[in-house]
This record gives sequence, structure tokens and C-alpha cells, in this order.
Amino acid sequence: MLKSFAPLENKNCRILILGTMPSVESLAKQQYYGFKYNAFWPIMGNLLNFDPEIPYNERCNYLPQHGIALWDVLKNCRRKGSLDSNITDEIPNDYLSFLNQHPKIHSVFFNGGPAEKLFKKHIAPVIPKHIDKLHFHRLPSTSPANARLNFEQKLKYWSIILNKINL
Repeated sequence: MLKSFAPLENKNCRILILGTMPSVESLAKQQYYGFKYNAFWPIMGNLLNFDPEIPYNERCNYLPQHGIALWDVLKNCRRKGSLDSNITDEIPNDYLSFLNQHPKIHSVFFNGGPAEKLFKKHIAPVIPKHIDKLHFHRLPSTSPANARLNFEQKLKYWSIILNKINL
């Protein structure tokens, strides 16, 4: 059974970015988006004005400093390889507690369709009082498996986050 990471967050976060489950390489490195060809950190660096090559701990600090929490929909699952399509036996993270502890969160961004699908399946039914106040946005996956879009196109879609930071 694979185990996800604790969220990157602080009490002032207003935005939540959700993936599905860290990749094989990310799990081995114990880093969100640790696969060097994933565009997540380059996109965040571009949006938040930091060098995506700085040490991982420093990159992680930039998100909560800008009101952004990062987590995965799943706490545990089984999966062969890194493809989300191979996920089985999924166990979701405890979003009811998380949202109760982070009442300023108003926007949830999904890093790709599988994260949104798993959220709707496992999380949405158990957080009814929060659903009305949250705005949901599915963004194109930053994974290199999403080869339909190049970096610039992904960055353009992801720039919507800047519009939500100061709400």
C-alpha cells in the first residue's frame, strides 16, 4: 500500500492544490512532484517568482507563504507504476478535518482530471457544508504524461491561481 505525504500548509492558506498520489520517484525522494520532468515546480516558480531549482524545503515554503496549500486526494492506494489509471484500493485523506482547520480556503485546484474524479468520488460526499463555499477548478496535469500541452500552455492555464490568491 502506498502512503501519501502530509499537506504543505499553514492556517492562512486560501487555496488548495490537489494531486492524486505521488509518483514512484516522488515517493522515493519523499518530495511532492519529485520527478524532474513534472512541470509543477517550474510552473509554481514562474507564478510565485522563485527559482524552481532551489532546495526542495525552500520551494515548499513558497506555497504556504502565498496562501497555497498542497496535498493529495488519496492517503493510501495500490498502484503499479506512476500512472493514475493504475490506482486501486484508494483511501482518501481526511478533508473534513482539513477544511475545518483551514476555514479560509475558498478555491480548490485539481492537478488533472484523475484528482478531480477521485475527489468527487471520495471527498465531496463527506464535506457537504463546505461545498457551497468552495470554488473548484480542474487544471491540466503537470505530469509529463500529459503531452497534449507544452509548458507554456500549461502555465497559461495554471495562471488562474494568481487571480484567486488575494480573494
